[in-house]
Amino acid sequence: MSERTASGDEPRTVLLRGGEVYSPADPFATAMVTEGDRVAWVGSEGAADSFADGVDDVVDLEGALVTPAFTDAHVHATPTGLALTGLDLSGAADLGDALARVRAHARDRPGDRVLLGHGWDAGGWPERRPPSRAELDAAAGGRPLYLTRIDVHSALVTTALLEAVPGVRELAGFTGDGPLTAAAHHAVRAAAYASVTPAQRAAAQRATLRRAAELGVGSLHECAGPEISSPEDLTALLALAADEPGPRVFGYWAEAVTNAKDARRVRELGAVGAAGDLFADGSLGSHTAHLHAPYADAPHTGTAHLDAAAVAAHVTACTEAGLQAGFHAIGDAALTAVTDGVRTAAARLGTERVRALRHRVEHAEMLTPGHIDAFAELALIASVQPGFDAAWGGEEGMYAERLGVERARTLNPFADLLRAGVPLAFGSDSPVTPLGPWAAVRAAAFHRTPGHRVSARAAFTAHTRGGWRALGRDDAGVLVPGAPADYAVWRAGELLVQAPDTRVANWSTDPRSGTPGLPDLTPGGQLPLCLRTVVGGRTVHERPNE
Repeated sequence: MSERTASGDEPRTVLLRGGEVYSPADPFATAMVTEGDRVAWVGSEGAADSFADGVDDVVDLEGALVTPAFTDAHVHATPTGLALTGLDLSGAADLGDALARVRAHARDRPGDRVLLGHGWDAGGWPERRPPSRAELDAAAGGRPLYLTRIDVHSALVTTALLEAVPGVRELAGFTGDGPLTAAAHHAVRAAAYASVTPAQRAAAQRATLRRAAELGVGSLHECAGPEISSPEDLTALLALAADEPGPRVFGYWAEAVTNAKDARRVRELGAVGAAGDLFADGSLGSHTAHLHAPYADAPHTGTAHLDAAAVAAHVTACTEAGLQAGFHAIGDAALTAVTDGVRTAAARLGTERVRALRHRVEHAEMLTPGHIDAFAELALIASVQPGFDAAWGGEEGMYAERLGVERARTLNPFADLLRAGVPLAFGSDSPVTPLGPWAAVRAAAFHRTPGHRVSARAAFTAHTRGGWRALGRDDAGVLVPGAPADYAVWRAGELLVQAPDTRVANWSTDPRSGTPGLPDLTPGGQLPLCLRTVVGGRTVHERPNE
């Protein structure tokens, strides 16, 4: 990708030409002009000649694809960065491999007050069990260790960390030798992350933002809250993102709001909403998602953290304050509590007033048709993670183990949501599943349950415009004149229009239809490679030697 730059300060106006530009303004566009932090023009190569002499910078795309930058609508930046730079067990092949990684990490980090790690999943190991506390004590050399499961809803800890948290053995969720959940988990998590120095935190957050930029992500929704991070963690991240070139960061603070004072506190933290991981329940992997019927592999229905009355109180107070509300809800019983609660708030305040705030639900996995109808009626944003289905779906995956095959087939019904008119915003929930937007688009287009598949175009829109719409912005996440100049440049193969099945009209996949194409995302093929990421007209990532 070659470039001609005018002398002087940072370019004010840029012409990109000689490639493919993914834009509804012109499905056959090969060129684009940005002026400052906005898209100024999109069009054909011939028309680009008239701009060439009047711009500060000309970029020859050499056939590359230009798309809107992705938005990841659910991220935990500090834990993601700690996993990127530290102990990551997501690739551990078995119990012995996991323990070996713990030993190596402890050896390499002699100065860390608490050893931090993430990503174990005993369900994929031949031993089918996590390490015992004695095994972890030995591997960590007797030091404090906090080790989150892949879903981040339970954790393994060493004896030394337990001893640093007075009263933890009396809290809900404590087990003698197994993973900690609920209040016990929150207590040890707070103690573990309190050991992270400001320098360590900044390094982790920079690693996350750098990795996001390398993947063509221009915006992140940081899902913070008192049970998963700290006010200092959120404000430090927002300040870092504002001060240094990189992806935009929009913060959510997941704390219940009951009055105007609570809402004011959320805004004072710099958050755009009292949403994100305000837990209505837990996760399926940790058996803490709240279900109407018991798990297939456990004699209980999980854990309820909020009932409909608490949901209604939060949504009512947020709506009255003009603040976006939201919840984490995975199990069908948790989703019933959320939809019933939002309906109660709508009955109090008026449906249109509630709809206007675009309140959100994170994950929304175990949806029934009634839940989907309620999402559409109440204009709830479904902030969902296609990577979950890729990781745990299918008839032999974790979902089927926890719920049985029939119930597992109902999870993550993206096509039903779209057909009902429910807005989708795609994200990763990193570090639960890794940052990787094209992988998420592929996962939605090739869902393990064929009836839940959506077109690549719909999935791409959910991962670009969808995140902006979840913020109440309808003018971004798309390359049209006037939109923010947030875009990524990709090395990709042949462009085509991928539909989930033959029910899509044939004209939509014909080039003459004017539908812009996207890279071939068929599983097994290579995903597009990001050459450059631009946010607000500023380059925040450029692949070396390109």
